[in-house]
Amino acid sequence: MTINKSKYGTTPDGISIDCFTLKNKNGVEVEIINYGGIIKSIKVPNKKGVIENVVLGYDSLPQYINGDSYLGATIGRFGNRIANGKFSLDDKEYTLALNNAPNSLHGGDKGFDNVVWNATTKSDENSVSLVLNYLSIDMEEGFPGNLNTTVTFTLNSENTLDILYEASTDKKTIINLTNHSYFNLSGDFKNDILDHKLQIRADKIVPVNKNLIPTGELVSVENTPFDFRSFKIIGADIDADNQQIKFGFGYDHCWVLNNQNEDVRLIAEAYHEESGRVLEVFSDEPGVQFYTGNHLNGTHGKRTGFCLETQHYPDSPNQLNFPSVVLNVGETYKSRTSYKFSVK
Repeated sequence: MTINKSKYGTTPDGISIDCFTLKNKNGVEVEIINYGGIIKSIKVPNKKGVIENVVLGYDSLPQYINGDSYLGATIGRFGNRIANGKFSLDDKEYTLALNNAPNSLHGGDKGFDNVVWNATTKSDENSVSLVLNYLSIDMEEGFPGNLNTTVTFTLNSENTLDILYEASTDKKTIINLTNHSYFNLSGDFKNDILDHKLQIRADKIVPVNKNLIPTGELVSVENTPFDFRSFKIIGADIDADNQQIKFGFGYDHCWVLNNQNEDVRLIAEAYHEESGRVLEVFSDEPGVQFYTGNHLNGTHGKRTGFCLETQHYPDSPNQLNFPSVVLNVGETYKSRTSYKFSVK
């Protein structure tokens, strides 16, 4: 197990950015930069032993700084959308940037995907870890509280990349952290991901209105294009004549994961037959946003990657029936998601 640091680039205001390469004995290699806590690449073998990158990324720092697709990024303070950029805590209303009008998305104009994180490393016989820390100051992007956040990326000898999110605050606040990696298990980003098979362990989804804000209901996936309880090819129903599909231009929805009282459990699995690559996702979160890259353009084509963003439901601060996203003083926010790679 090794972890190496190299200079990656310099931000417009002169801050040096590093790239950390985590590698195990099986040749699995993960590159992460401390700008945005971005997973730049994950290189894993196919069934013939050929090692290729399976997550979308850019070639240079300016592309990440100027990009708008959140490729591989750590997302915070609040993943997904908050309706009208407003929420209340203890009868006080807070206003956020409308960077996805009429909503606030993924933490605002300068979310965690656009900040420089302090980086340290640690290693032992069976794993290597990159520990990123960022102090988001009180009222940064409109959120209350000085939020001290640590994200630990650990690669182990079992070809699992584990992400542990931890945070504490000095004022009551809201939090919903996730990672926005786009996977393409073929290893060739000229290919779309419509031939991948996917299973999501969820009986319901969070339906949305035309602004992609939850209606407040939780609706069964049965007899809908959203039924991934058994393995199904992603492309099978992605353009179905369905109002929810039309709102998302494909899949861009939060699934209500089963067994929410079980802590970390297997929540989704993807399989690419030609390469033989398998991705298993484990998480303790109540939901997962499955997004099929419907709006990708430019460097990466439409639907050339899919996201499985483990998280609380969108607009949770404004939805009383959804699991709470409130973090109180004296509490520690903790969330864990693991991506395990194999072949069959």
